[in-house]
Amino acid sequence: MAHIIVTGNEKGGSGKSTTCMHVATALARMGHKVGALDLDLRQRSFGRYIENRRAFAEREGLNLPTPDYRLLPEVDPATLPEGENPYDHRLSSAVAELEPICDFIVIDCPGSHTRLSQVAHSLADTLITPLNDSFIDFDLLARTDAETGKVVGPSIYSEMVWSARQLRARAGLKPIDWIVLRNRLGAQQMHNKRKVGEALEQLSKRIGFRVAPGFSERVIFRELFPRGLTLLDLRDVGVENLNISNVAARQELRDLMKELRLPGVEVNF
Repeated sequence: MAHIIVTGNEKGGSGKSTTCMHVATALARMGHKVGALDLDLRQRSFGRYIENRRAFAEREGLNLPTPDYRLLPEVDPATLPEGENPYDHRLSSAVAELEPICDFIVIDCPGSHTRLSQVAHSLADTLITPLNDSFIDFDLLARTDAETGKVVGPSIYSEMVWSARQLRARAGLKPIDWIVLRNRLGAQQMHNKRKVGEALEQLSKRIGFRVAPGFSERVIFRELFPRGLTLLDLRDVGVENLNISNVAARQELRDLMKELRLPGVEVNF
């Protein structure tokens, strides 16, 4: 069966789609068959990223390794058995189409709580939660004491992941490997970075996730999206000499792929 990687939290602007695209494309470039689903049915940032890639590659005559992106199939609710949720049916049908032909399925969730997101989390073998490095985003995971900064309990998103874990346990599935990704780590604000890091480490032991460094804030990510490119495609489009920022960003991606510890994946870029 395909290994399912879900990228999600309940806050927009944390880098979910960028993370999804780079993980999916890195796997494809390493020779794995990768399926892709975007559950943000309105914005579809991940889906549009892949569509941009296909259009650019066709226009330029390039053969760029690309995930097999599928739209969720439409369904007439009247045809479903009584009590079956249409969104559950659409997602399970899409996964069923991809599973026999893929090594990995990468799923991007919307930055809000939806039925589709809830179900996707219960399907996750690996869950990646990108988080901007601030207590505003940290509040999504846990409530903290304003005076001491101590974690006093899980917050809304952590509770949803806990529910997904319980569903998987009842179904006899292996536990979710949950990685919280610290995105937009800046060189400045060292005091705040340290405080967030300490809070994440404390929380990780309580609710069971691993903490990993993600992507720093870089202009290149905004430049890559319109052409559907990733950091690994730069030489394919004629960029022979990478600048220091690009080299550092590729190293961040390499470190992330190693930290995910995906089955059968040997990071070789």
